[in-house]
Amino acid sequence: MSRDRAALGVFLRSRRDRLTPSEAGIRAFPGARRVPGLRREELAVLAGLSADYYSRLEQGRQANISAEVLDALARALRLDEVEHAHLRDLAAPAPRHRTTAEPSTEQPTGPSTEQRPDAGLLRLMRTLDHVPVLLLGHRGEVLGRNALLVEVLGRPLDPGTSFVRYMFQDPLARERIANWADFAAATVATMRREIARRPHDHRLEALMAELRASDGDVARWWDDHAVRDYGPVAKRVHHPAAGPLSFDIEIVRAPHEPDQRLVVYTTEPGSPTARALTTLSGR
Repeated sequence: MSRDRAALGVFLRSRRDRLTPSEAGIRAFPGARRVPGLRREELAVLAGLSADYYSRLEQGRQANISAEVLDALARALRLDEVEHAHLRDLAAPAPRHRTTAEPSTEQPTGPSTEQRPDAGLLRLMRTLDHVPVLLLGHRGEVLGRNALLVEVLGRPLDPGTSFVRYMFQDPLARERIANWADFAAATVATMRREIARRPHDHRLEALMAELRASDGDVARWWDDHAVRDYGPVAKRVHHPAAGPLSFDIEIVRAPHEPDQRLVVYTTEPGSPTARALTTLSGR
């Protein structure tokens, strides 16, 4: 079984385990149950597949999977939009091996590959100097940040720093981010989604493997198989001088640079957090 097909099977099993027959709207098949959720046969019926065909999918023995089958599985498992996209990425055919005579059309993803910050996103970051702003690459690497971001989080987070490592390996992150567990779990789910998009990005795989091995929280969240895209989220910060700060995180993408995200810590005008930011920025 290939690594990609193994990941597909594990994801299907994890989503099957979380859905009971009653939640799926069917009568449970008779007999003793050995699984917490749907049996393979029950999911096959729900998706309009034969039990043998579905077993081959979950065991990684089905090479090609049609979009129609993936859509049927997504409906049966009640996947959300992000989970559905993740399923499609896991089921995508593995790229064939290139001969030495063929030119490569793939973007490099090895250790020497570095992202350059998008100039337009950097200009926008500098314009938004009244709120904390962070520019991230697809591995969670810091490509840029403004002075208020440094002040609020308490670390320099210089370009090239891994924001993912900061979240899990810097004790100050757990101390300063009041809802650290929610934010950290979302980070793990986002990185799982990125790995499925880029199955040959060995640097990203190695990073998450290292964190899973060294951090029980990361391992537990990884084993949940939750996936999510970058999106709006609330973040609460304990600042030693300014006190409690509350932000709504918004994500800005450039259409021509989808692998980079401007993370903007927004506040309500006139709120205690907005006033505190004015003081912290020295305005």
